[in-house]
Amino acid sequence: MRGEPSCPKCGGRVRAPGLFSDAWQCAAHGTVHPVQPVIPPSVEALDVVVHRTRVPVWMPWPLPVGWLFSGVASAGDDRSGGRASAVACTGPGPLGGMGELMLVAEELGVGLGARYAGVDGPDPGPYLDVEKPADTKVLAAGRPTPLWHVSGTPDDRAVFAGEALGMWLWAVVWPEQSGLLMYDELVLTDLRDAGAEVELVPCGALSPRLMEAP
Repeated sequence: MRGEPSCPKCGGRVRAPGLFSDAWQCAAHGTVHPVQPVIPPSVEALDVVVHRTRVPVWMPWPLPVGWLFSGVASAGDDRSGGRASAVACTGPGPLGGMGELMLVAEELGVGLGARYAGVDGPDPGPYLDVEKPADTKVLAAGRPTPLWHVSGTPDDRAVFAGEALGMWLWAVVWPEQSGLLMYDELVLTDLRDAGAEVELVPCGALSPRLMEAP
């Protein structure tokens, strides 16, 4: 995946626009917004995604104590702009050991969040019981944002989803018990609005989860 665009829904190869189609194509999922090759985490990598994107690029800011930025992925191309973003962060889990948090913002139907959540996509709606009160809330771009637990996910992770700034917001946490992190009322910043503060983001090693297929 690192060297070429891939399908946001399955991580498979995609065919570039050509004579017969002006869109990227996946053999299994048809027309898709391709995930661009993932590169090691750096301020420059964040800048590329932030300047291309049409969707928020969410990060807990300030990061929880001891946590590091561990990679970013985006779906879309130079012509259409970024239609989904995924930011990974890694640090000490609330119950010990290492935890990992991935925040995905995406337009309807892209499917990147569902892939990382481990559910059939493309959107979280079928897995949310919005008739019940929200399971937790985050502060996203200064707005209290309810998130519901996503059902049907693999046992190794906790997944929450809701809507922020008119886009889906997914929060995927590994291992499952580190989902306690989501009950601390995280403050999320859209890095499109962070300006020079982006240069202060502490970077760690690249998260392999960004490149995992389902």
